[in-house]
Amino acid sequence: MVAEENLRVVRSGGSKLNFRRAVFSADSKYLFCVSGDFVKVYSTATEECVYVLQGHSNLVTGIQLNPQNHLQLYSCSLDGTIKLWDFIDGILIKTFVVGCRLYAFFAPVHFEDSVFIIINKEIPDGFQLASLKLPKSPSQEVEAKELSFVLDYINQSPKCTAFGREAQYVVAARDLYLSVYFFKKKKTFRFSLPSGKKKNCNNIFTCVACHPKEDCIATGHQDGRIRLWRNFNDNKNYTYTSLHWHHDVVMDLAFSVEGTSLLSGGRESVLVEWRGGIEKNKEFLPRLGGTIEHISASPGGDLFCTSHSDNKIMIIHRNLEVSAIIQGLVKDSVVNTGLMIDPRTKALVMNGKPGHLQFYSLQNDKQLYNLDIVQQEYVNDPGLVHIELMKAAFSSQGNWLATVEQRQEKEAELELQMKLWEFNEQQQGFILNTRINMPHEDHVTALCFSDTENSETPTLVTTSKDSHFKVWILTDDSDIYKQAMGWTCDFVGSYHNYQATNCCFSEDESLLAVSFEEIITLWDSATWELKCTFCHRPGKIKNLCFGRQTCSRYLLGTTEKSFLCCWNLLTCALEWSVQLNVRVLEPDPTSDNIAAVSWSSGGSDLFVFKPSEPRPLCIQKSICREKVQCAVFVPRDVPESFISEDYQWLNKSQFYFLNESQDLMTFSTKSPEEKLTSSSKQLIAEESLPATPFYFLMGKHRRQQETNPNEMMENELIYHPSAEDIPAISELLQTPAHVLPSASFLCSMFVNSLLISKGTKSAEEIPDDIEMESEKAADDSDEENDLSEKIHDETNDTVTGDEIIPQLSKTQEKELRKLRKVDYSWMCSL
Repeated sequence: MVAEENLRVVRSGGSKLNFRRAVFSADSKYLFCVSGDFVKVYSTATEECVYVLQGHSNLVTGIQLNPQNHLQLYSCSLDGTIKLWDFIDGILIKTFVVGCRLYAFFAPVHFEDSVFIIINKEIPDGFQLASLKLPKSPSQEVEAKELSFVLDYINQSPKCTAFGREAQYVVAARDLYLSVYFFKKKKTFRFSLPSGKKKNCNNIFTCVACHPKEDCIATGHQDGRIRLWRNFNDNKNYTYTSLHWHHDVVMDLAFSVEGTSLLSGGRESVLVEWRGGIEKNKEFLPRLGGTIEHISASPGGDLFCTSHSDNKIMIIHRNLEVSAIIQGLVKDSVVNTGLMIDPRTKALVMNGKPGHLQFYSLQNDKQLYNLDIVQQEYVNDPGLVHIELMKAAFSSQGNWLATVEQRQEKEAELELQMKLWEFNEQQQGFILNTRINMPHEDHVTALCFSDTENSETPTLVTTSKDSHFKVWILTDDSDIYKQAMGWTCDFVGSYHNYQATNCCFSEDESLLAVSFEEIITLWDSATWELKCTFCHRPGKIKNLCFGRQTCSRYLLGTTEKSFLCCWNLLTCALEWSVQLNVRVLEPDPTSDNIAAVSWSSGGSDLFVFKPSEPRPLCIQKSICREKVQCAVFVPRDVPESFISEDYQWLNKSQFYFLNESQDLMTFSTKSPEEKLTSSSKQLIAEESLPATPFYFLMGKHRRQQETNPNEMMENELIYHPSAEDIPAISELLQTPAHVLPSASFLCSMFVNSLLISKGTKSAEEIPDDIEMESEKAADDSDEENDLSEKIHDETNDTVTGDEIIPQLSKTQEKELRKLRKVDYSWMCSL
């Protein structure tokens, strides 16, 4: 049972993985990235999230390994705290309370007790780099107030601040100015660049990086140039050289660990490696997807990683080969398709990359795959008008997917295309079945399927601003060349030339509701005959849905004038109405509950109700400060059991909603750490094992802890021991090599340990007839000897234990004779 007070609104996914540079662990096994108000720990080998470090109450703005202990991680946040984590166990070690908003964090190796942070002055857009002394205290929460300012007028982005060789100086760039502060001299040198009045010349600084071995500063600029600065300890004698390949902004720079190469990235989605700082000596890794926003290098120098604008992190080998991709929820300015659930995979489906649908796993908080709908190469040019994916809908069984895409360069030049995709069982993916050009004369406003288990053929309904709704059915499209099924228009309906805005089927799919501006019409799905109309004059209908289960006789709609109305289909009259600015109206497919999300000046509120009851089941105020764009109910695999009646609507389904910041929120009683899969939690324990040559040679042998002896077959009588169960092997592997005896001495013992005992016979072993006849007499004599020995033992009951001399039975002696006859001559040839 779940207590009422444990239920809260939590972030389920969708946070930016590309907000700050990702950080590698010292052994390159783990990758740390900022994700909203917590830090995620990923395995670089499996791409799995192994830990979620949660403790900050606001956006995390910086992470870095503890230079004094590589098994610990620092994180800072806008909540004014710096936290120290043990990322191997996912434990919070210490919290330093600074008391002001922190925008970036730096922990150079040569400063043991001090770290550097970027804070905001009292004036707007005035940021400073300050040194903070971290006090040593046994308490878990410590105040850190000892600040000393280093540089003024800097950029809040950590990409514009870098520490030089052995932390002798710090560099900060902003606008057209570059500042270098030397700690020993306590002196600042400032350099400036001209504003650039020439065409295609923009000298504004965008990022900086310092060479780890030499006194060299690399800076990126708005015009795509990279400058390498030297002799910057003098205001007059400084020099710089330029490297130019990027045609647009240089988003980030990073030196390799040894400083032999410089990495750069930008909007071209190409990682450029400048070797030796020479313009002619460069290598490229193209077609990486979205804009490269951050670049990081591992401490060992074997891996790089890039963060992209499509909320993706790519792990790259030193030879510029992609080894892993960590894909988060792809951000888009507007989610035209809304939130949908794939009936087959139970994945969340919505707009992804331009022209794509993304399938996102809610359980693992990772993207499963992208479905290319537009099937055209995307060119990152703001001046181009691209094809947009506007609508999508699944059939109830998940066998069909309908999508609508559009392109409109001018008001009178509308290009529409509707595609019907069929799920292919062999390929386990959606295959394009039918393409329909210009299904309507104007924008398509809604899609809905009618696809019950009992229906013979699926039906699709589309509504449009051209004042029509169309019914599409699946028909036989075979010809002399092949047999095929295709979609064709079966019926076209309208109502007084009003624009059709919404459509939906009843639960039994016997009725179709289509809204025409302020009018709702009901149509018989068998004959497409108009049955009834409902009207609510204050405003056009925005949302429309039928009740379910016990409330299937009700029809609900929301209007632009902030009204929520409920009509009774039996009486064809308005049941009730309430003035509420509803933005999202979503029915629960597993119950008769309906969720309505409203918007007011105080934020978004949630109302859960049954259409048949006057009082809401649950009212949650201020679930989000922003407007909610869309929402969806996801059926649970395992039902919950909430104590409070106010939250029993969450027993069978989980409610997800997406706000304007593209954060996916939900109601939950579990922390992100508890939602990790068991396989993910085992990764840290498994990867911490030493990878010795014997480990790879012998493999991972795991014992079966639970085996039911009643279920074992009679012929499975041979026991195959693992390497850990054989004393000879374990002694051979665990004893140091310099104290082991010679190999000839260990050989016979090692070979004998591999022999299978004859105490248990295999069912497949069939003895020869001759051998059975030859041993029959011996077995008879053994029985006689055993009987005589038993009688002899009974007559000598008074003999003490000290006088008993152990003797081998005939069976044991026979086994020993067989061992003596084993031929080991084959070992002489080794």
